[in-house]
Amino acid sequence: MLVLAIALPGATFAQLADSAQRVVRMQGAVNFRDVGGYKTNDGKKVVWGKVFRSADVSHLTDQDLTVLEQKHIHTVIDFRGVKEAAAAPDHLLPKTDYLLCPAGSDSLPGAAQMGEIIKNGNFLEKFYGNTQYLGDRYKPLFQKLLVLPANESIMYHCTGGRDRTGMATALFLYALGVPQQTIEADFTASNVYLLPMNKRMFQGLQQSTGMDEETIRKALELKPELLHSLFNAIKGKYGTVENFFEKELGIGEKERAILKEKYTI
Repeated sequence: MLVLAIALPGATFAQLADSAQRVVRMQGAVNFRDVGGYKTNDGKKVVWGKVFRSADVSHLTDQDLTVLEQKHIHTVIDFRGVKEAAAAPDHLLPKTDYLLCPAGSDSLPGAAQMGEIIKNGNFLEKFYGNTQYLGDRYKPLFQKLLVLPANESIMYHCTGGRDRTGMATALFLYALGVPQQTIEADFTASNVYLLPMNKRMFQGLQQSTGMDEETIRKALELKPELLHSLFNAIKGKYGTVENFFEKELGIGEKERAILKEKYTI
């Protein structure tokens, strides 16, 4: 269990309390965790050991690959852009079913642009409120989830394992009927799991932009309001989240029933 010396919302702290079971300790990756264990609105629970999320996995060690084998992770979805992925190729098990889903990622700003974007404000709100790439980015994941063999697991990731990966997890948990507060707790927990990485990133931005670290942190930290932007934008364009699932992800009522059968108990 993580021992935290910072103030956290109650729901997020409750999510972190099971981190001994949730977090997969890797030598070459951070924010690698199981998406299972969450209670759904209909009294069930998301199964453990089937769906995993992570940050960059280009530096996995041989020991880490053994962990992937033990957890039967032979299917991996990568949400990074083409150049982003080429610069740090995933280190995975041989014969892994690997799929790159770069929609919208190649247009993400680089470090040199971040300072100006932070100064302009609301960068993350705009990113989460943009529905343009959601279907192309996330449909492959949901289609894989539908047909994943019972004895296999799946992992998806981006670079930080927080924004693109966080949205994927929010949509997956929503499809299973997990309460919004729980979805938001899983989402904001990345602020804690990524503390060391974030600190280095914030310090680098501080040096390159001249802004103070607190301003940068506030601009980039994950907040429930970002998921509100995501779901509100979806509702604004499609009427309901369910319409979005059916039109863009190929997940209608029948497919959602399959997901609940496979990933809740």
